[in-house]
Amino acid sequence: MSPSSLRITLLCLLAGMSGTVHAQTGELTLEDCFRLARHKNLAVEQARRSLNARQYQLAAEEATYFPKIDLLAGYNYLSRPLEVNLQQVKNGIVEGSSRQSVNTANTIYKEITGNDLPQNVQDVVFASSEKIINTFYPDYNPPLSKQSYFTAALALRQPIYLGGKLATARNIARAEYDAGIVNLELVEKQMDFALTVAYIKILYVNAMMASQARIVTAMERNERYATSLVKNEIIPPYQRNWATVALTYARSRMMNLELEKINGLVELKRLMQLPQDTMLLISDTLRYTRIPEAAPPPGFWRGNPAWKAVDTKTSLAETTVKASRSLQLPNIFGIASLNLYQRDLPVTTPPWLVGVEMQWNLFSGFSREKRVKATKQLVEEARIASFNAQALLEAGATIVRNKVTVLERDMQSLLQARDQAQLTTRQVEERLSEQLASVKDVNEALLVEEELGKAYYTALFGYMIAAAEYYNILGTPQQITALIQ
Repeated sequence: MSPSSLRITLLCLLAGMSGTVHAQTGELTLEDCFRLARHKNLAVEQARRSLNARQYQLAAEEATYFPKIDLLAGYNYLSRPLEVNLQQVKNGIVEGSSRQSVNTANTIYKEITGNDLPQNVQDVVFASSEKIINTFYPDYNPPLSKQSYFTAALALRQPIYLGGKLATARNIARAEYDAGIVNLELVEKQMDFALTVAYIKILYVNAMMASQARIVTAMERNERYATSLVKNEIIPPYQRNWATVALTYARSRMMNLELEKINGLVELKRLMQLPQDTMLLISDTLRYTRIPEAAPPPGFWRGNPAWKAVDTKTSLAETTVKASRSLQLPNIFGIASLNLYQRDLPVTTPPWLVGVEMQWNLFSGFSREKRVKATKQLVEEARIASFNAQALLEAGATIVRNKVTVLERDMQSLLQARDQAQLTTRQVEERLSEQLASVKDVNEALLVEEELGKAYYTALFGYMIAAAEYYNILGTPQQITALIQ
């Protein structure tokens, strides 16, 4: 196992422990921070869970073409049983039955005599039959079933043709999944940039502390020398007081820098989701490394997750246009049913059935046409947003690159000024040892050296942040490690 992998493993184990944690893992590099944040950062984990959910949704949409089988069962209780309404058909039944009796009597008489039954006799037979039937006809409606019944069946519904709706739903799920991949990449890149800024800030504070430590050491030496001169009555005490006051303020600024580093480590541990009592060792300082002069590669914005996120919206909008158009086409299903159980049902149904169903909305108040027009406008909006994102990234890369150049020139002049200030301080200290300069002259030289050192490292900090922003626009924020390590 490499030292870097060992550090990440130890940090991951320590992050899961409760209580006070003291991690003796060696120097923590920016690459270590990147790898640790991939495993622990909550924003990255949230984006990863969102991607998993979209993946499951895509798998669900890909299975929509399989048939749907449902178990149907029902218990029905009627307010009263189903009845045969005999009273409604009474007249027809009585009249029809009476005429049937007349026809029967006439047929028998004709077979015996060869002649039709006289009309008056037919009328008598009709009247007698009508009277007899009316006498025996029920004066109530008999029930056709019981008051409750139970049924159970299996129903199958298989899509045959839905006008491309299922394919469109799968395409939408695919576009959402692709957007989830881009979102995860975007969150990771944003996290990389945030980690870079936090790490560079710690290196900047380390450099400032190292510079301030040299100033404090020089002022302590100057105060001791002034004290010896006072004891020998060479200079008055107030000149030593100047050295003491300057040293006090220098030490105060040193303590402020130490607190600033603690705050930087707190932010870094927050980004990596480490317990705040975890001890991290970052002792490196900020150093100048020149960025290659090469211009951004053509089409670099295609690799930027911010542009990809906008571009996925274009694909999704184009898919919604197809979805809106598919609403105008019919839906055809194959259906089948298998009866499993019947109890007290008033009718007998066949044990199974198969068929084909079609559903086609012929008119919906022109809403479908308006939806198609709306989705087309959304496609145009997404394309404009894509072009705008491209223009912003191209302009941003140029602006940041020019900013890097400006800061680079400022650093060169500040570096020369700082070196000259350091030389001046040494010369003034030499003159003080020869009694040709005062303690105040040394303090003033040290203060000028301190301010120029602060200005140089602040410009260097701005330069490194601008470089990190430049690589972030290119879509490769981790490339900044080449300038730091």
